[in-house]
Amino acid sequence: MKTDIQIAQEATMDPITDIAHALGIPDDEIELYGRYKAKISLKAFDRLDAQADGKLILVTAINPTPAGEGKTTTTVGLGDALHRLGKKVVIALREPSLGPSFGVKGGAAGGGYAQIVPMEDINLHFTGDFHAITSAHNLLAAMLDNSIQQGNPLNIDPRQVVFRRVVDLNDRALRNTIIGLGGKADGVPRQSGFDITVASELMAILCLSKNLMDLKARCAKIVVAYTYDGRPVTAADLEAQGSMAVLMKDAIKPNLVQTLEHTPAFVHGGPFANIAHGCNSVIATRLALKLGDYCVTEAGFGADLGAEKFYNLKCRFAGLKPACTVIVATVRALKSHGGVPKTELNQENLEALAKGFGNLEKHIENVAKFGVPAVVAINAFPTDTTAELDYVYARCREMGVDVALSEVWAKGGEGGIELAEKVVAAIENKPSRFQVLYDTELPIKEKIATIVREVYGGNDVTFSAEAEKHIQTFTDLGYGHLPICMAKTQYSLSDDMTKIGRPAGFTVAVREVRLSAGAGFLVAITGAIMTMPGLPKRPAACSIDIDENGKIVGLF
Repeated sequence: MKTDIQIAQEATMDPITDIAHALGIPDDEIELYGRYKAKISLKAFDRLDAQADGKLILVTAINPTPAGEGKTTTTVGLGDALHRLGKKVVIALREPSLGPSFGVKGGAAGGGYAQIVPMEDINLHFTGDFHAITSAHNLLAAMLDNSIQQGNPLNIDPRQVVFRRVVDLNDRALRNTIIGLGGKADGVPRQSGFDITVASELMAILCLSKNLMDLKARCAKIVVAYTYDGRPVTAADLEAQGSMAVLMKDAIKPNLVQTLEHTPAFVHGGPFANIAHGCNSVIATRLALKLGDYCVTEAGFGADLGAEKFYNLKCRFAGLKPACTVIVATVRALKSHGGVPKTELNQENLEALAKGFGNLEKHIENVAKFGVPAVVAINAFPTDTTAELDYVYARCREMGVDVALSEVWAKGGEGGIELAEKVVAAIENKPSRFQVLYDTELPIKEKIATIVREVYGGNDVTFSAEAEKHIQTFTDLGYGHLPICMAKTQYSLSDDMTKIGRPAGFTVAVREVRLSAGAGFLVAITGAIMTMPGLPKRPAACSIDIDENGKIVGLF
């Protein structure tokens, strides 16, 4: 059995200019990064402004398990299948973070014969977008500390600095730090810490901005600290937004690559869904909708995180209307949600499957609450039995949702034809009545409680004394109208990763609320969620290597 990287390295790619030309993108809008990667100039939006949008297809999933679900693989395979059906389709995905690539989760380029390429580049430095975001973010942090050092003209209270530095690696030792040690010339000592780049507000800003000027305006609104009398201090107060935008002038342009079957794919932006909003950039999605009859995109982790934020944040901000949502599941993962240990997932177990189906059931119900037609994609495994598949089909149809077996990992686009046909049929026969879940003018606590009750299925929410203080402060400062970005474990509908399946009667604990004024939302941090992940005992980095010919091995 070939590994993902072996399959990718054996692929024959078309020059990226050919991919771009097939979409109708002229040479003066193509900025090459070698033969197989390109950025597309934002001038394309002016040219395509009057072009009607295509249909937006969101791919989401059940809560992830050790068994694996294959959401990105399904996204790529569905795009390839639509391409095989003669549809003009563009895929839009997030960029992978170096943190999970060298940690435990792996990359985000799909798998098997449903991948985007060049796989190594995409999963490593790619076109440098994350480095630009990291640099711009840390420039603002440096200017903040420099202002305090240089006489503190803004009257910043060092105990109320809320802007942390970032790095795009899993490094738990940086979660909590003390900076400014060494004497008067080395800065003002204070407690701080690092987040991973994909959790930064600047990543969210890149992904939600409409253009470069919108990005600069959003950067200006970032609240970095508070004065001694409680006034928020912004990046604009530090005069940092111009330099930040300069560092991100290329990063804001969407990256064009291709699948193994030469379907065009934009890969741009990469916020995590458990600690950020989990969607690729608005710019890439909007451009894909202008260039294709269908745009297939994904949202991170399960539908309780990625899809909820896609609907309530990205679609709200960008005015998007999804036409269909695909919910990915596997028989193995459903049995895992039913309590079966990983070592026993290959054995038929209808009782556990019935119990675990509750997780998929809840996600189907949630998608319906947003008024979007759904199709369930069962990512096929050789160990799936006919009885198990029949059970899932029957339960889905009882709920009025169509279901298709997806074999894209093994067969590429050919293995997704049934899924593609059912998605097209759902779009044509079940018009989307998309709606967001809550009004942003509701009080902060009520917005959080709505997500917990309606999306997670919880009974109640508790707030720590610190979270209560944050909510009151943000309300008093005029930020109470912002929508909510929940930071929560991806493994459960609750905030407790051990509560698998479809838990009930639980309470979600919000321990902290952070303001992302530039991105335009409030982040509610629940349970034990961390904004700086750590490495496992044996990181994936231990198995990654390169030979004398420059060939990378061990990268998935």
